[in-house]
Amino acid sequence: MKLLHLDASVLGENSVSRQLTAAVVARFQAQADDVQVTYRDLDANPLPHLRSGSLAQLDAAEATEAEKVMEEFLAADVLVIGAPMYNFTIPSTLKAWIDRVAVAGRTFKYTEAGAVGLAGGKRVIVVSSRGGIYTDSPADFQEPLLRQLFAFMGINEIEYVRAEGIAFSPKHREDAIAAALASLPDAELAAA
Repeated sequence: MKLLHLDASVLGENSVSRQLTAAVVARFQAQADDVQVTYRDLDANPLPHLRSGSLAQLDAAEATEAEKVMEEFLAADVLVIGAPMYNFTIPSTLKAWIDRVAVAGRTFKYTEAGAVGLAGGKRVIVVSSRGGIYTDSPADFQEPLLRQLFAFMGINEIEYVRAEGIAFSPKHREDAIAAALASLPDAELAAA
């Protein structure tokens, strides 16, 4: 099984999402045989934001890196994505990664009947850390955005591991992390 592990938090060792993505990956490694992990830290090594020169492939190094990102994504059976909520949505570094994998002709195509996803058969586990509590809130632009983006590419199996209210108090943070750790998904369900 090929697992792609992405972290986008800017908080380093203080990051709840990084702690939880590491726990998800460790569970997969403990429960499944032959887990091959590719790791990408979108804070330490951010991808450039998409611009006209990116599409024209004017920078050979950028084009090469974009193809590597696409190959990692296409090869993955499981994606574990650390997506902390920043300003009600995802970090811009995660959006830059999405812009490299949501590519017409590679992960989706347009037909007379509308868009068709080409990247199905993957399991996506999104680890969401939030300072407040936003589940089922109209202020949550994070989960609906990710659900729509992955569905557009043909990926409908998306699971969420949430740690909410982590900024309320140290006790809230501790309880939110414990609840998230208790809800970690099992590797055995990963049939790609």
